Amino acid sequence: MSDMTSARRALAARLHGAGVLARPEWRRAVEAVPRELFLRPGVFVPGPAGRWTPVPAGRIGPALAYSDQSLVTRLDGRTTTEDVVEAVPGTPTSSSTVPSLVADMLGKAGVEDGHGVPEIGTGTGYSTALLCHRLGAEAVTTVEVDPGIARRASDALGTAGYVPHTVTGDGLLGHAGQAPYARIIATCAVRRVPESWLRQTRPGGVVLTTLGSWPNGSGLLRLTAGEDGGGEGEFLGHTSFMQARAQVPPPLAGDLSARVADADGDRTTDLDPALLLGGGMPAFLAQLTAPGSRVIRVDGLGTVLLDTERGNFAHFLRAGESWRVRQGGPVAPWDGIEEAVRAWQAAGRPGIETVRLRVSAGAHSYRVAGHPALRWHHPVS
Repeated sequence: MSDMTSARRALAARLHGAGVLARPEWRRAVEAVPRELFLRPGVFVPGPAGRWTPVPAGRIGPALAYSDQSLVTRLDGRTTTEDVVEAVPGTPTSSSTVPSLVADMLGKAGVEDGHGVPEIGTGTGYSTALLCHRLGAEAVTTVEVDPGIARRASDALGTAGYVPHTVTGDGLLGHAGQAPYARIIATCAVRRVPESWLRQTRPGGVVLTTLGSWPNGSGLLRLTAGEDGGGEGEFLGHTSFMQARAQVPPPLAGDLSARVADADGDRTTDLDPALLLGGGMPAFLAQLTAPGSRVIRVDGLGTVLLDTERGNFAHFLRAGESWRVRQGGPVAPWDGIEEAVRAWQAAGRPGIETVRLRVSAGAHSYRVAGHPALRWHHPVS
């Protein structure tokens, strides 16, 4: 038995022991699919001073290939380990997701024999291969927006012995070819559930996706399609995936300090804005309250909540035991977020598993079960 095979079986055993692989079909899939084939041409690991150190495929050993961690495969949408030889700065834009997260997500989708499943976001192709092993490649369609990533994934899948139906295109449009489906699984995060996914899911079928635009404040949504073209769903826990390419916010341009210099309001708060950076429910609630916003830390400026679409901002400065909040734009975003977080705290800090979502033709409506004050209604244009 090779070292890679031993490491692969050991990973499957660890995931099973952790309760992730509740069904034997998924354990067999993890034991069978060689993850190392989906890490070509190599990965980036955290290096010194916030840089990323390239590890070419030939130097990826069993311990790294079968570690239960996300392995970055591309930086800034273009840089792979073929392009660099030393540690470089950059923002991860593609990765091989944490195996336990992938396996847990596939299990929660409730995939059964006979299901045809489109996967939105091929990425490296590893999760595609797990689906192929479970259902047979002929039952799997995988959609990837980036032609280069799609080509590498297709090559890796073929080398591993799997030939699913591969589509290069915008996954937010789904794939109407074999619709309606019993399951649609997205391995990317979205700000809202695309109408196309629900149209392509048969009534009673399931859409499983990560919902949210903040990596530290997203949730895994299981949405059941209804007869009316809408859907009802609940969140199964916090999770994190790369954002769908079409929904990635543009890089910040210009001088941010100048952008937040002209505030319409200035007040203090004793609610720590670090809650937004810490993730979990406060970050999730902030996204529901101020959709389209993001929170960033800037050297010399501090913490800034910014909505580039509407021009709203909140700038936080430490003021003794409290924080000074300077806000600008059509809406003061921190006011609504603070109100929502305090209502959540007063309700006993319910978890994301208590959040329900109703998707209709014109809106996404969220509520925290049992707490009427915690509701959000987002019209969809």
